[in-house]
Amino acid sequence: MIWYGIFISGILNFFTKFLSLSFFDAIKISPKVKQLLIYVPSAVFPAIIFPGILLDINGSFDLENNPKILASIIAIITAIISKNIVSTIFAGLAVYWLIIFI
Repeated sequence: MIWYGIFISGILNFFTKFLSLSFFDAIKISPKVKQLLIYVPSAVFPAIIFPGILLDINGSFDLENNPKILASIIAIITAIISKNIVSTIFAGLAVYWLIIFI
């Protein structure tokens, strides 16, 4: 039963993306809309990332004993210094695992 749900959601996801990309002509978009669409990834990314960092398992804010905050800060510093996504991921994960297991 779960595989049917996964298969159906995958098909629906494919068709929504396929139809929007195949019938959506970029020339018809006005310059004002193009200018506004530039900011969509910058607005969506924090909305996806910050709840995972700031919320605990129960869904409440845990700012005092949250190892994800320190790991995120170290990952941000690593990203600024190295400008390499692989080293950023490894630094954040290493700090997070060190805090959890030590």
